[in-house]
Amino acid sequence: MSYKVSVIIPVYNVENYLEQCLDSVINQTLKDIEIILVDDGSTDSSLSVCNEYAQKDNRITVLTQQNKGAGAARNMGLERATGEYLSILDSDDYFELNMLEKMYNKAQSTEADIVVCDVNHFDNALMEIKYIEAINKSVIPKKEVFNYKDFPNYIFNCFQNWTWNKLFKREFIQKNNIQFQEIQRTNDLYFTCCALVLAARISYLDERMVCYRIGTTSNAQSTNYKAPTDFAKAFIKLKDFLEQKNIYNEVKSSYINWAVSGCLYNLHTLYNYPKSYKKLRNYLIDTGFKQMDITEENQKLFYSEYEYNEFMKIYKPEPHYNNAFQRIFSIKNSYDKKHKIITILGMKIKIKGGKN
Repeated sequence: MSYKVSVIIPVYNVENYLEQCLDSVINQTLKDIEIILVDDGSTDSSLSVCNEYAQKDNRITVLTQQNKGAGAARNMGLERATGEYLSILDSDDYFELNMLEKMYNKAQSTEADIVVCDVNHFDNALMEIKYIEAINKSVIPKKEVFNYKDFPNYIFNCFQNWTWNKLFKREFIQKNNIQFQEIQRTNDLYFTCCALVLAARISYLDERMVCYRIGTTSNAQSTNYKAPTDFAKAFIKLKDFLEQKNIYNEVKSSYINWAVSGCLYNLHTLYNYPKSYKKLRNYLIDTGFKQMDITEENQKLFYSEYEYNEFMKIYKPEPHYNNAFQRIFSIKNSYDKKHKIITILGMKIKIKGGKN
């Protein structure tokens, strides 16, 4: 039996958020869906929750594996999927109830290989929904259907490398043998970016259909220090792919801008983890920058003077960031020292975890 959409959800130690995620999927207005849950060796009650939902809804299949990471879990889900389209959701996020219906209808009407929608952020610390400009709408082609050739300088840094705000045509993914990179972090970058440059038809739904949970300690972004170089390895693998397909020179500007942004972001998130910061910094200086084509010449070509100066501070013995950059991204203790205050693009996020 085939379905209109296969929803693949990797699950790992998300007992506090899993029910909200699953409720948002099983109650979709589009009913002709299958839901593939892949437990990645959870040590909490997540697997029990998956099995309970599977007993109540025959559209749910539960798979298990030893802890290998979300990339391996998603690949397992891809192997079992039968739907016309693929939706790949993180287990601590959730959909608007009409998300799949609207995305599927958009895909059908435009014959798209990929449909992208906008997102909301759910602040887990403040328990409220916030809209953050996550997609660069100003550069999206003003046409119903497009592909990377319509905006090669922005294809990567326009849509992000998330999978959960995209619908992928399964035949397109299978034909191109696109799989997730099986690394601990940033395992979605290779999959998504490969798909974006291979897709003949991309369409954009200008509606916020997914809630991305922020302010938790369980998602991959909050554990950057455990695998600090993974994001760079993802960019390097992507560059190799682009060169093999003779696409790299066309999208070089977008690639380098996205890669440098990734370097700056990850270095800043490791500011409070000196060993991981040093490991990443040394890796980038020794080999990473060269493999990602981040040369001084390319930085001057693709970046403003301010961004270039900020990036060059990485080469200093100790991390140092000026006040202007701290207004873009910073991590500080709250007044009572019981929380961390994270500032991203002017938005403040309060999470538990200040100094004792």
